[in-house]
Amino acid sequence: MNIFGTDGVRGRANEEPMTATTLTEFGIVVGSLFLPETSRGKVIIGKDTRLSGYLIESAITAGLASAGMDSILVGPMPTPAISMLTKDTNADLGIMISASHNPFEDNGIKLFGPDGYKLTDEMESKIENMMNQNCSTLLASPRDLGRAFRLEEADKKYIEYLKKTMPKGKSLKGLKVVLDCANGSAYRIAPLVLRELGAKVTCLADNPDGLNINSKCGALDTKLMQETVCDEGAHIGIALDGDADRLIMADEKGEIIDGDQILATIAQAWKTNGKLLENKVIGTVMSNLGLEQFLNSIGVDLVRVQVGDRFVVEKMRSVGCNLGGEQSGHTIISDYSVTGDGILAALQVLSIITESDNPTSKSCRLFRSRPQIQKNVSYSSKRTIMDNKIREIVEEFEKMIGDKGRLLVRKSGTEPVIRVMAEGEDREIVSKVVDNVAKALENII
Repeated sequence: MNIFGTDGVRGRANEEPMTATTLTEFGIVVGSLFLPETSRGKVIIGKDTRLSGYLIESAITAGLASAGMDSILVGPMPTPAISMLTKDTNADLGIMISASHNPFEDNGIKLFGPDGYKLTDEMESKIENMMNQNCSTLLASPRDLGRAFRLEEADKKYIEYLKKTMPKGKSLKGLKVVLDCANGSAYRIAPLVLRELGAKVTCLADNPDGLNINSKCGALDTKLMQETVCDEGAHIGIALDGDADRLIMADEKGEIIDGDQILATIAQAWKTNGKLLENKVIGTVMSNLGLEQFLNSIGVDLVRVQVGDRFVVEKMRSVGCNLGGEQSGHTIISDYSVTGDGILAALQVLSIITESDNPTSKSCRLFRSRPQIQKNVSYSSKRTIMDNKIREIVEEFEKMIGDKGRLLVRKSGTEPVIRVMAEGEDREIVSKVVDNVAKALENII
């Protein structure tokens, strides 16, 4: 069974692979893989606010107990908190139950090793292979069955961790912030952090009911946040996604500050104060050309990897740099965290703003984004998308854009679609290229 995608396991709740039966088996397999030889194992399990989280949490916990692993349940917590707690509590494994920015009908699983990093492709393949075999040999004896516990005040531990990432003595007093929690896992933690640091916070989408996560709110639907920033006369707006590993912001005019602009803001500040390691920032193939040109202008290289924050982290580790991220809002700051953390990234930006006399629109919009247009083409075939015919189409339209733009055609790792993206100086040409490539792909498919 192939269950892993770009970022862990994901699917529609109560349909394969997100069923109680499969997830119990999943718990048995991962429990047996990470069970220590000489002591009882321990797994940290968090979740977002989806209704299906109860089902999935119970199924995985049952599987882990069957393998002899103890489960430490922390309830609704941001994904980066699970990464931090796994390492901080010396757990053998961390599990986050979330489908991130997807609607409530979907759910997923993200796995973290004892070091807090997401699992490698090799380990995910090993899990899949074991799930295709008979799991009865992995079951613990009645004496060695695992237990489940609730960890109280895990949120306080994460809040203190976040506050310590701010420069010593730094306060957000006098800063007016609009915060959209996406009715997700950060609905309690994010407002508390900002208020304890002195900010005046107007909260949106902080009343989850199990069904409203990411619904007309959050990092993928920022309209309400943008409007509220203008209505409230706020200095800045913050929008998280369902598991708070993604951040999109808005300036005092209500105009969007995406992940690329956030990277530029932090990179420039860190370059100035000597904190930016290796004079490199890790981005992805989707990072805007404007970001690359800006970074080059301040003596910083942009290194591109395939889409997925896990691939950004892997490249950061191999290159030895401490800043990377995605245009979609994943920002990884490895001085403090080994995975994307929306609240942490927001605090870094807020710290920069408080040190400047300029409004957010000047402090956090450091380059002109080049026109970038994307279309999705539905795709369900097993056929590789870069066969000769499609490659010819791509090469033909690359000539149209020239050396001042880019054309990217890739299969999504989270949805059954092919993504067609182009960017360049001329929006009309970019739009025409995307339309024509998408139409050609539809005809082939």
